[in-house]
Amino acid sequence: MSTSIDLAAARAALEAERAKLVHQLDELGATPSGDLRADVDYGESFSDAAAVTAERTERLGIVESLKSMLDDVIAALGRVDAGNYGVCTSCGNTISPARLQFRPESAYCVDCKSKAR
Repeated sequence: MSTSIDLAAARAALEAERAKLVHQLDELGATPSGDLRADVDYGESFSDAAAVTAERTERLGIVESLKSMLDDVIAALGRVDAGNYGVCTSCGNTISPARLQFRPESAYCVDCKSKAR
């Protein structure tokens, strides 16, 4: 692991991102685990059934995306705790500090991430 990675700053950025994502999930009526809460009201009108279905489907897609991002952040916090933050989970090489500054939850170096596409 590179000594130029500021673990305290990385942890702070990851914690802030986690809080933001949890808040966004809550605003969409979802728990941090990605489940929709029972208190979300989509309306009861039969004539609005198609609109309700469309809204719920769109909301579920957004929730799924936010949950995936939250999972990445939580995994990165785990790597900080385990002492292997900044190490590519694919090849074991160091992830550049610039990449980690831009995307603190990065699990892959640029080379491995570009190969995965």
